[in-house]
This record gives sequence, C-alpha cells and structure tokens, in this order.
Amino acid sequence: MMRNTIGKNLRKVRTAKNMSQTSVARKLYIKRQTLSAYERGKSMPNIYILMELSRIYGISLDELTGNDTGV
Repeated sequence: MMRNTIGKNLRKVRTAKNMSQTSVARKLYIKRQTLSAYERGKSMPNIYILMELSRIYGISLDELTGNDTGV
C-alpha cells in the first residue's frame, strides 16, 4: 500500500511541475523506465533518490511521500 501511495505522489508532483519522466530521469541519472516503475508502484526508490526528487521538485520528503497534507 505504501509503495502505491508514494508512486501516485511522485507522478502527481511531477505532472504538477510540468516535467516529463525523461527530464526528471536525466536529472537523477536513471532510466526513464526506472522512474516509471517508481510512479507505478512496481519498485520503490531508495532514500537518496527520494531526497533528490524532493530537491528537484522543491518540496519536503513528507510532502513527496504523502505524509503531509500539502500534496
């Protein structure tokens, strides 16, 4: 359940920031397919990826993972 929640939040934030999967994946030095798997809940990003995503999107880890009502 947690995996799916984080994935949904990752996609929601990315689309709200008008960013493509390709552009975000390039900033993270990962494949677009890897980012897609995170967003679909097929795999879970590690804490370092989550920290970098929160920096890229300009939001807190709590917002990114859905532990805050600001998402």
